Amino acid sequence: MPTEVLVQERPVPPFDSESSFVLIGRAKGGDAVALDALCHRYLPRLRRWAHGRLPHWARDGVDTQDIVQDTLVQVLRRVDSFEPRHDGAFQAYLRQALVNRLRDEIRRAARRPAIEDLNPEKTSPGPSPLEMAIGQEALDRYEAALARLRPEDREAIIIRVELGSPFAEVAAALGKPSAAAAHMAVSRALVRLADEMSRTAPA
Repeated sequence: MPTEVLVQERPVPPFDSESSFVLIGRAKGGDAVALDALCHRYLPRLRRWAHGRLPHWARDGVDTQDIVQDTLVQVLRRVDSFEPRHDGAFQAYLRQALVNRLRDEIRRAARRPAIEDLNPEKTSPGPSPLEMAIGQEALDRYEAALARLRPEDREAIIIRVELGSPFAEVAAALGKPSAAAAHMAVSRALVRLADEMSRTAPA
């Protein structure tokens, strides 16, 4: 699977208007233009979603955007083994692959010994350990609540809120008749998510 499709700037592929379901089928058949279209569609969304999710202390010279690109490359290399159930399945699959990769990077960084001498006069520009713990706790509660939702509600939130897809794409992914129906589905999913998160809120 050629990886340079993610490195070089290319014009918008002619398949950009086709569904991801169709594009994946073409890519599985060896269509390089379909691969370009998938990259063009999902790379900006994954970059937007991943922005700020890798703590500064965990980067160690590795940029979050590089991780996003590498994750997408690895997924597309295995596209032959992916069996899409519907149009939104690929987005959810990509997102989970990226979540796993970011968690691996954070665990790897946590195992590394500190290389800087402690200096009581030096103020850290980053968040304190308490601030990081609170942020991680909120993210963990969000992920746990998201996992407890119905698959349709979970995908509605991921596609619209996390990946920033337009409501027309949300409608296509969820099988809704219109963008307005998709908007309603997302709104209801967010209400259910808030309810789930409130159940696990710390005392």
